[in-house]
Amino acid sequence: QPLLVESGGGLVQGGGSLRLSCGDHERTLRSYRLGWFRQAPGKEREFVAAISRYGDMTYYADSAKGRFAISRDNAKNTLYLQMNNLKSEDTAVYFCAASNKFSWQESILERPSNYEYWGQGTQVTVSS
Repeated sequence: QPLLVESGGGLVQGGGSLRLSCGDHERTLRSYRLGWFRQAPGKEREFVAAISRYGDMTYYADSAKGRFAISRDNAKNTLYLQMNNLKSEDTAVYFCAASNKFSWQESILERPSNYEYWGQGTQVTVSS
């Protein structure tokens, strides 16, 4: 199974930017559909974005559209989430996740249960 590790979180002012990364030092991720989720205290785990195996398709939550960009570099075995114009409501722990499912449907991509492997999370805090 993949061993996912996120990095790039931190504290940023409102309107600022962060770039999150997720990689696996032991296994290739090229065969997996990848996604980003986030979870704030007292909240359910929330879908942010997903990307297909070869990066040709992406899907974003409404909260992320126009501000966030998901990408992957299979040569570097790395997933990215570029976050721009951050808002206080973006404050959460951000998780990367991997799925070996072949199907690409929005209702499937949004559900955490459809991702088999998860990283430990990285904290993003946006000050108001």
